Amino acid sequence: MVEVKNLSKFYGDIRAVDDISFTVETGEVLGFLGPNGAGKSTTMNMITGYISSTSGTVTIDGCEILDDPKKTKQKIGYLPEIPPLYVDMTVRKYLEFMFDLKKVRLPKKEHIEEVMRLVRISEQSERIIKNLSKGFRQRVGFAQALLGNPPVLILDEPTVGLDPKQIIEIRKLIKSLGKKHTVIFSSHVLSEISATCDRIIVISNGKIVADAKTDELSTSVSGEQKLALQIEGISANIISAIKKIPAVTRISKTQDMSENTAKYMVEYEKGTDIRKEVFNAMARIDCPILDMQSGNETLEDMFLKLTSSVQSGTVVEKGGIN
Repeated sequence: MVEVKNLSKFYGDIRAVDDISFTVETGEVLGFLGPNGAGKSTTMNMITGYISSTSGTVTIDGCEILDDPKKTKQKIGYLPEIPPLYVDMTVRKYLEFMFDLKKVRLPKKEHIEEVMRLVRISEQSERIIKNLSKGFRQRVGFAQALLGNPPVLILDEPTVGLDPKQIIEIRKLIKSLGKKHTVIFSSHVLSEISATCDRIIVISNGKIVADAKTDELSTSVSGEQKLALQIEGISANIISAIKKIPAVTRISKTQDMSENTAKYMVEYEKGTDIRKEVFNAMARIDCPILDMQSGNETLEDMFLKLTSSVQSGTVVEKGGIN
């Protein structure tokens, strides 16, 4: 488990990270999302002990990073944005070197073979690192982070510069690692966060502006849920029938598709599911539903709203907006 309490970092008069607190449970994949310059990498570096905090604490599995940095760092596997590779070494020699440097107490040959299999670089083991593609270099970086089977993995922008196939493979790897490790995955790429993480923290100007499960974040921001519908029938009858559903707060026609078909947006109370009631209501008045899907804000919409509203003090935490 990772516990961050009241963490701040100043560079002179510049406040890079502003009194942030959060907890990451064992087996959770946390996405740390924010625009460039938001304070993501600074926070990552403080969690790993690479830089010290101005104030606040970071606790990894019960060990506080500043009180016992050596013991705490043994619990962390860190992959920075640019992997720290010795490019004139072969993959195997590099991993053997890092194994010794980290003083891993596991059977050396077997453990390195296991890690290479996990990140799928076994066939590259005798190649010199500088001759590898960026995707394979990233995998070698992953391998060094996994040496010693640390309970916590910190991944800073792990998919930057990779092609679409490599990105998909890294996503799968991160998801599989999340079954046995606590993972904090930093990125400014929204699609990566939403496809990989169980929970998202959004940081802007050094402050946490949102903390929610991935599939609940847009609802937390808006405070309500939305359902996008395309229905055939008389609009007045459709609107009247849907308004009678108790959880519905608002319905509007958004687009006429043809003489007798239109699109509608239905807003309804958070924590409810009106799909079955909408289906039954339309069946009663003989108005077929041609399309039904979530009308909640996209992650992109949510991200823009959160990062633009930080100046006003709007913060979304688990359970709603503060």
